[in-house]
Amino acid sequence: MIRLLIFTITLSLFSKVSAQETVSVSKEELLQKVAEKNLQVKLANQEVAIAKAELLQTRAMYLPNVNASYTAITTNNPLMAFGSRLNQERITMQDFDPSKLNNPKNISNFATKLELQQPIYNQDMVYQKKAGQVKTEALSIKAERTSDYIKFEILKAYMQLQLAYKAVETLENAKNTTLANKKVIDNYFKNGMIQKSDVLYMDVRVSEIESQLQFAKSNVRNASDYICFLLGEENNNRILKPTEKLEYQNGMLEESPQLNSSRKDIQAYEKSLEAYDLMIKSAKSKFLPRLNAFGSFEVYDNKPYQFDANGYLLGLQLSWNVFDGLKAKSEQEKYKTERIKAETELQQYTQQSQLEINKASRQVKDADNKVNLTKQALEQAKEAYRIRKNRYDQGLEKSSDLLVSETMMSQKELDYNQAIFEYNTALEYFKFLKN
Repeated sequence: MIRLLIFTITLSLFSKVSAQETVSVSKEELLQKVAEKNLQVKLANQEVAIAKAELLQTRAMYLPNVNASYTAITTNNPLMAFGSRLNQERITMQDFDPSKLNNPKNISNFATKLELQQPIYNQDMVYQKKAGQVKTEALSIKAERTSDYIKFEILKAYMQLQLAYKAVETLENAKNTTLANKKVIDNYFKNGMIQKSDVLYMDVRVSEIESQLQFAKSNVRNASDYICFLLGEENNNRILKPTEKLEYQNGMLEESPQLNSSRKDIQAYEKSLEAYDLMIKSAKSKFLPRLNAFGSFEVYDNKPYQFDANGYLLGLQLSWNVFDGLKAKSEQEKYKTERIKAETELQQYTQQSQLEINKASRQVKDADNKVNLTKQALEQAKEAYRIRKNRYDQGLEKSSDLLVSETMMSQKELDYNQAIFEYNTALEYFKFLKN
């Protein structure tokens, strides 16, 4: 029974391990996928689709409005009764008898009517359509900027994945080095050449590296999960592995970087100002004359589903909105105030963006200096470990000193990889702000 239980637990653990799938991914592959699958990009594109759908409503400014109806009535109202008989083309001289006119018999009327309204000239609707088109363009530009930001996020997440794998590699190398040193120390202890405390120091170091290694592997899973989230995909117990290793990206920076006035988010703000200008013109145009055509074709009979009499009506209507209780004037003031607010927001956003570019430029330079410093520190730590190792092999150094030197070397390598990651991230963010 105990053997069966052990076999079941072992099989379960094996199934969990084997269920994990390591998938290699490249930077270009992720950039292509994220533009198609990211949920935030999809939401931005849906906003564009909604604006385009709303823009279709402006087709009413030049397309006709057609209504068809079928009406059945019965009445003894003098006016309605006479009018219905007249529409049915059944009036005779006897119908002009005052007694029949004043007290008509009940009459039924079945009317089929086709009505048409055709807009011809409505200038306020023209400006509303143009404003809708500009709004759609602004949202399209905003969606492109959102896509650019998500691409930066996927690059950052990819570099985090590279850093996590680099940390795992560094710690595994450190573990192998420590285990090799531990083997030597264990032999020395068996031969009575060192004390028990030296062995314990090494055991503590091994445990410390294993803990750090487990933390680094967890970071690999975290980075994989975040990339899958950005792609809008389920993780399904996958572990992603980058095809490119974490490397220093050499980039040239401007001395005094300036904000790109054609940046997509700036263009979107400017498009909103253009839309407000058109809405102001639309409100003013409500006082201009409107010209519309209308017409109808009618068929009447006193029996259902028969169409013995018919007639048509055609006309043009020229109208002015002379006074609307200052409603249009209030709309003008509203749009003017909102435009001033949007213009102020654009000015504030532009200044803030310039500050971000200046800050990002300095961060790139600081990160570059940190890369150089950590690189020098790593080289010094490697050389110090090499000297300590040689002296230890000759019996001139204590095991605790060797352990400190090895710990310092692995830590400096982790610091160097972290510095490269921070530099690459700062450089990509600077590129995002400049484009």
